[in-house]
This record gives sequence, C-alpha cells and structure tokens, in this order.
Amino acid sequence: MSILPGLGLSAPLAAPPPAQHQSSRVQELQAEAEWRFEVAFGASAKVKLLHGTAELFGTELAPKVTYTFAGTKAAIFTWHGCALEITGECESEYAAEETPMLMYLNVHAALDNMRKGSPTREGPRVLVVGKENAGKTSLVKLLTAYALKSGSRPTVLNLDPREGVLSIPGTLTCTTFASMLDIEDGWGSSPISGPTALPVKTPLVYHFPLESPEENPKMFKPVATRMALAATSRLEEDPEAKEAGFIIDTSASVSSARGGYENIQHIVSEFSVNQILVLGSERLYNDLTRRFASAPSSKPADEAVNVVRLDVSGGCVERDRAFMRQVREAQIRAYFFGDARNTLSPSTQVWDFEQLRILRVVDPTAALNPSFLPGDHSSTASSSLPIFESTPPSLQLQNQLLAIKHADPADSHPAIRDATVLGFLYIADVDEAKKKVRLLAPSSARVEGRVVVGGSWPEGVGDLVA
Repeated sequence: MSILPGLGLSAPLAAPPPAQHQSSRVQELQAEAEWRFEVAFGASAKVKLLHGTAELFGTELAPKVTYTFAGTKAAIFTWHGCALEITGECESEYAAEETPMLMYLNVHAALDNMRKGSPTREGPRVLVVGKENAGKTSLVKLLTAYALKSGSRPTVLNLDPREGVLSIPGTLTCTTFASMLDIEDGWGSSPISGPTALPVKTPLVYHFPLESPEENPKMFKPVATRMALAATSRLEEDPEAKEAGFIIDTSASVSSARGGYENIQHIVSEFSVNQILVLGSERLYNDLTRRFASAPSSKPADEAVNVVRLDVSGGCVERDRAFMRQVREAQIRAYFFGDARNTLSPSTQVWDFEQLRILRVVDPTAALNPSFLPGDHSSTASSSLPIFESTPPSLQLQNQLLAIKHADPADSHPAIRDATVLGFLYIADVDEAKKKVRLLAPSSARVEGRVVVGGSWPEGVGDLVA
C-alpha cells in the first residue's frame, strides 16, 4: 500500500484571514429539504446543527458542532427537518425542497439487499457514469456513507484523474473504507504526521498524469486492469470488504459516445461490474442498456449487468476550470503543508542533475502497441512500447509534480507504468548553471534508486515555497 502523507481534499491550506465580527443566521429546513451553498476560496462559512438531524453527502452532522467550509460547493440535507446556524460568507445559498434523495436512498437499499442476500457473500460492483457536473462523485460519496452506516466496508475506486480521492489529481485510487467520512475534508485523510479526528484511510494509488482517460486509452486500460487485479485480490482476503463490493467513480469523458464507450466496456469487463448507475443522460442510458442489459439469455444471472438511470440533483452546478484549478492547488498544498487543522513540515532536498532520473509520459497521440498488457516485462516488449521518455531536469519542469514509483530504474516500461505510487515530489527550483534541482518532499528520506515519473497533469501549480 502507498504511504501518502498529508492529503487534505477540500479545505484550503491556510485558514482565511481574521474577519470582522460576522452575525450568524438560522436556516430552518423542512423534512426532505436541503440547504445548498457555495463558498469561495479565501472565504469561509461556519455551520452548526442546532436541532434535528442533517447530513452532508450521507454523513451525519453532529449536533452543536461547528463545521468550517471553504472553497466548496455542497448541500446539507435533512430527512426529518432541522435548524442550521450559519456564520460567514457564501457566494450562493438557498433552500431546496425538490431533491432526488429518496431515489438515491432506494438505490442504497437495493445495493444493501444485494450485499445481505448474496448466496456467495459477494457484494454488488457498481459503476457510476454520467456527463460533466452531473454529481457522480457526490453520488459515490453518498452511497459510500450510507453503506458505512449500514455496517458495510465498501471499496471505492476513483478512475477520474482530475479528482483527488485521498490523493492528488493525476492519480487513480482504490480504498476500502471502514470508518465514517469527514464532513469538512470530504473523503477524509491519508496517513499524516499528527493526530486526526477520524481514522485515516490508506489508498492504493496509481499514477495517470493525463487529464482524461480518453487522451491515452492504451495507457489507461492496462492501469485499470492492474487496479482491478489488485482490488479483486484485496477483496478475496477480506470477507467483509468482499461482501460490501465496489463503487467506481469515473471521468465524464468515458461517457462520451465519441469513443464508442470502449473505456466503459473495459471497466465493466475488468472489474466484473454488475450494476451501472447513469446520472441524467438518456442517450447514455439507452446506449448502455442496449450494450449490456440486452445480453444473451445464456449469460448467468450473477454475471448480468443491470443499467439504472437516476435523476441529476438540481443542486449540481458547473465547476468551471478556474474553480477546479483552485481545488487542485489546494489539494497539492495540503499534501506538502497540511491544512488549517494539521500542519506538516515538508523537507527541502537539493539534488544534482545526474542523481535524478525523470521519466515523462510520451505524447498521448503517439501510437502505442495494444498487445502489451500488465505483466509483460520482457526486454523486447519494453523496448517496443513507447510509454515513457527520459527527460533531463530543466526550467520547463519547475513547479511540476513527480510521482515516486515502487519500481527500479532497470524495470521495463510496463512494469513502471503498473507500479503503485510511494509519494510525490515538487520541483521548487532548477539551477541549470550549477546543475542542481531543489525538491520539496513530504519527508526527509532520500529516494535514490526509485523511478520518478511526470506528465502533463496536473498542470504546473504556483510557487509553493514563495
């Protein structure tokens, strides 16, 4: 398993500057209504549950506890009615009485029945798909929180490199959840240097430094296959996780009909998906129904794929590129420096050019040989497969991230591609005259003998050490 210290997912690193006295207000919510709100980066809003019950993406708010939100767009829902005390600045806020929460709860109930009623004690394997800003990640988080409250230990797989689920963007992750999610930090945190309110989660992390699986499906598919092998093996060793099953989040790009849904087909095949939840799109629902639900009658019932269409919540809003870039920068800063609740002290290391061997993913438009799959580590295969190219340190790499792989420099390209991530480095400065590179690392340990890999995603972030 990868050790990735200091991953905070939704709150920015530094607390906003002290503000003038802000008056609080009370928001009353009727049963089955929700309060939708947006808070900008650099601002904050505090929410306290005064009475009643309420939840955020399925995780219940504790009464009389103040939660602080910044740089987020979310909704607090109540089944029986509640009152919220709100302090601070929201870009947008309103109460909504029409929500698809009852539909989502019914989905959870159906999945829970599958978990408890399976004669093989093998839980459902759920794939969530849909267009951009349809609420896929929110639904995955909701179903995960409900499963945890029902006593299950679901495994969540994030196949969207733009989202950081217990990792930074540019990665694909697999995590078995056994403890509740965090209200303020979303998914929670990975192991960090210091105490946390909730038990940490330890993800299995794979590197995919491209914005979309569609940019390089011939790299995405083998990595997804390797993830499926690892996740399936994990479930075979953990009966409770096996009974809970998978919940898989995806990028909106895999739902594009342009590629003929090849990546969806690959995910369904490799992860043995038997439930597909389609958010919103009627065309996508009908296409996938024809492709999967209309399987030959000779196919065993336990291998059939059930396709279900769900309504998109009216609270789903567009997350523009500027907002998402701020989210990514906050995640990366939190990885190295922690957040307002947990401060980390990263290490600064200076390396000579010859000490640092950097591999970068080749141009995604380059032709790759589709015949090589994970596990083919022959020298002939690696010399014929242009997955990476060696890149000397230069000013062009400044402010970029590098993934430290569980791989040796002598390993073949497929082996390096399929290796999990040990951690990340940030290139703070490149001195071409002295041939020195200044790196920011989460710990003081040196990583000579490890392969470090970069790519085009996430894009260069601002100067973290300014």
